[in-house]
Amino acid sequence: MNVPIRASATAAPAILLTAGPATAPARAQTDLDCSDFALQEDAQAEFNRDPSDPFRLDADADGTACEVLPHRTSPAVTPTATTFPQRGVDAGVGGGSGAADLEVAAGVGLALLGLTLASGRVLLRRRRGEAAGQARP
Repeated sequence: MNVPIRASATAAPAILLTAGPATAPARAQTDLDCSDFALQEDAQAEFNRDPSDPFRLDADADGTACEVLPHRTSPAVTPTATTFPQRGVDAGVGGGSGAADLEVAAGVGLALLGLTLASGRVLLRRRRGEAAGQARP
């Protein structure tokens, strides 16, 4: 096996392993229930986004989601003193927009370290090969 093939065989896994932290982590999609919505129209909007109803918001399959919830046109409900977020980052559901700056910097740094180590190995093997070639008369 010649040196360029060995170098690429060493560098490719090093790059893949070190570039991994630079990718954004996957965020799990939470399961929504009717209790996650304050108004029927909000649940209906979510249902209309994906009519396949992955959250089972339309229990009787009549096309209307969360029929038990109050409507916007119903009499005003007295708000409670404490309100809790229904969805989003404040509710602990996630919502990150990608990798943080520190994660990206660490991924780039590890990728550069991997490339440096791989190129150093190639240079070291070349020097050893040249030294062995000079030693043979």
